[in-house]
Amino acid sequence: MIVSAKLHIPHVRSTLVSRPRLMRKLNEGMDVKLTLVSAQAGYGKTTALSEWAKQCDALVAWISLDKQDNDWTKLWSYVIASIQERIPGFGQTVELLLPKGPSASLETVIPALLNELNQITGKLVIIIDDYHVIELPAIHQSMLYLLEHLPSHVHLYIASRTDLAIPTARLLAKGELHRIIMQDLRFQLDEGLVFFRDMTDLLLTKEQVTELFHQTEGWISGLQLAAISLKRSDNIAETIQQFSGQQHHISDYLLEEVFHHQSEQVRSFLLETSILSQMNHSLCEAVTGQMNGQEQLEKLDQLNLFVIPLDEHRNWYRYHQLLSDFLQPLLFRTDPDKWMQVHIRAANWMENYGFDEKAVEHYLEGKQFADAVRLIEKNLHALVQTKSIVLMKWISVLPENSFAEKPMIELFYISVLLGVGEWEAAFSRVGQAEIRFQALQGKLSDVEWNQVMGNIYFFCSVVSYLQKDLERTSAYFELVERHVPEGSLFQTMGRNRYQGYASFDDHLAIIHDLHAADAFLLKWITAWKNKKEYPFIGYLYASYSKLLYEWNRLDEAEHYANEVLGRKDVQPFARILIHIGISASRIQQAQGNPERAAELLAQLKQQIDSPDYKLFMMKIEAEQACLSLQQGSLQAALDWLHRCGLTHTDEVSLNRMAEHLALAKVLVACERTDEGLYLLERLYRLLEAEDHLRDRIKVLIVQSVTLQRLGQTEAAQLKLEIALQLGEPQGYIRSFIDEGTVMAKLLTDYLKAQKASSISNNPPVSLAYVKQLLQALNIRAEDNPSMKDILTEQEKKILLLISGGLSNKEIAHHLSITGETVKFHIKNVYRKLAVNNRVQALQRANELKIRA
Repeated sequence: MIVSAKLHIPHVRSTLVSRPRLMRKLNEGMDVKLTLVSAQAGYGKTTALSEWAKQCDALVAWISLDKQDNDWTKLWSYVIASIQERIPGFGQTVELLLPKGPSASLETVIPALLNELNQITGKLVIIIDDYHVIELPAIHQSMLYLLEHLPSHVHLYIASRTDLAIPTARLLAKGELHRIIMQDLRFQLDEGLVFFRDMTDLLLTKEQVTELFHQTEGWISGLQLAAISLKRSDNIAETIQQFSGQQHHISDYLLEEVFHHQSEQVRSFLLETSILSQMNHSLCEAVTGQMNGQEQLEKLDQLNLFVIPLDEHRNWYRYHQLLSDFLQPLLFRTDPDKWMQVHIRAANWMENYGFDEKAVEHYLEGKQFADAVRLIEKNLHALVQTKSIVLMKWISVLPENSFAEKPMIELFYISVLLGVGEWEAAFSRVGQAEIRFQALQGKLSDVEWNQVMGNIYFFCSVVSYLQKDLERTSAYFELVERHVPEGSLFQTMGRNRYQGYASFDDHLAIIHDLHAADAFLLKWITAWKNKKEYPFIGYLYASYSKLLYEWNRLDEAEHYANEVLGRKDVQPFARILIHIGISASRIQQAQGNPERAAELLAQLKQQIDSPDYKLFMMKIEAEQACLSLQQGSLQAALDWLHRCGLTHTDEVSLNRMAEHLALAKVLVACERTDEGLYLLERLYRLLEAEDHLRDRIKVLIVQSVTLQRLGQTEAAQLKLEIALQLGEPQGYIRSFIDEGTVMAKLLTDYLKAQKASSISNNPPVSLAYVKQLLQALNIRAEDNPSMKDILTEQEKKILLLISGGLSNKEIAHHLSITGETVKFHIKNVYRKLAVNNRVQALQRANELKIRA
């Protein structure tokens, strides 16, 4: 008896993730005879076909198979019955022939079926799901005959975990085969985001979903099982970090659905080769000791066993990450000796074929530390420049005694400690290394010894800098210059990698004394500026340009920014370009060149060439959002807010300081002030704990401006006063005046209050400093043309109509715009003029001589 459920299109939930790209791919199958949907378990083959079938404009006959359906008569009975569900009376002649079995299939049954199919008017789709359970050769033979003679208005869709056991080369050559594979079925990132948003009750951030998506490689079941794990988790962030093929649900799923269903030979091959990130037949043979590597790989590929071809010729493959995550611990637990053995074999093969980096990885796993150190030392210079993060990982797992006699590796280890914030440990090792390396004089050649000492003195300078001792830093720079006048290779380590809030790149982030920084930066720019290949100077130029900008010496700041932008040696260094590009943009905005300011940031996005491109883009786009606010383009800032993926509740960190501060400013600008203030307070606490003066001042200023706009004038004045107290000794100017008219109002009120105060003889902030800032603001319209242009032409028209007493509805009618658009523009006017109502807006416009 036929089970009716086998003949019904599976139910599709109404909350299913919409997949238009995949639906278009399935639609393309209507132009050919056979569409093969082929992928391992969990990639949503059935779901995709069900969704497509429900929206298909043809009749759809559906057959679901299981292991018990590997029977010729049963299968073709299902096919006939399913078509009869859509076309009553179909297949009556075929039903009479079915009892004769497969012996009559090619002579009578399939021709009879084809004859009835030819009589159908209109399109028919036959979908056979889970065809991989079919192993009977007679079924494959009859299916091939059917395909070769299938009428053009009938289309067969087959879903299978493996490639078809029937030859399809002829169909492919004639353009009658359409393949949909794992890469087509797996979720794209945007679909993964929709899945977690609409189909789970988990409130995950975009970053968390992206991490899960990366770990599962879009495997739909993997994401579903991840959601199950996360719902049971007390710490979602930690669970996501730990999520892999070792998770309970994923392991069980893979164990049950994949691994245990394979032969002993296949299981052994999978375990031994699971340690390889990429593999070809030669490497597999070296690792397993078997001589049938290509045959095994092709077999796995045919079985769709989570193996992914990496080239068209199918020479190189890799395993799906979750399968590797599952297999490797299994091998390690069950046979630790084999684990060591296969890694050593892989390392030997990699080294013989020139894949030194891969060889190091395997030597480390196989505990062959001397061999790992040998290859690291051989490639150290290139690795420091291009693979510093990889080197960090290697050094961190090497026993320290394995590189005790290798000075350059010791130096890199120090750089690792500095990079991860282990400053005290780094300081200690630098001191020990300075003494130890001096004793190497005479044991090394003069060239080698100078290289070693020049590099250690560079790290001594870094230590002094982190301790905010610029005088001592300068003394060590002189020793660096003496020993390695061409520079230390560690000066530009990780040149193209994103460093976030990098103290080594942005000197003003950590140095409090701007006057000392002025002398220090100028001294070494002067000393090194004539060197043609000395990119390290770019960091100093960028910092000096920022310093001059802060002091409002815009022409000088522009001069130094242009000098470094013109140097060819700094162009490959994304870490330098990001700092100098942002500085140059701010200078242009301050000089009244808004178009050029925006253009520089757009150009910067084109110049960045880095493996961390997305991280650099996040920083640049945050700067673009801030620039949009300065230029009065709230909509552009809102667009960034919607796509940046940041929220005010995210964990704050120094590495994302620029983005967090931009987020706070945009939240405030779009009247989400509570969220903005919450984020600002958390940023301030972090900066205070880390003792970062410059950005503490910036956060205080934004807090002050925000509170002023809320009408909380007393609280605003308190925040302003703290910022002024911190900023006055170092001469901070631009951080204040870049806030425009709101800051002018704050400073004016502060000055009046101090003059009227009984303690004005001993004020916490000198009145001269406040007057200096007000003078720098230059708020009179006749002296500052940019203030005349603070409003757009449309905003000026609306202001003129407000002066005529028109209501919002009347203004909308007059300008042929909607009432909501009028409200939007009026909010912009209030924000730009730092006012709260129409009367104040008109008064302020009159003061600034703004005319429509």
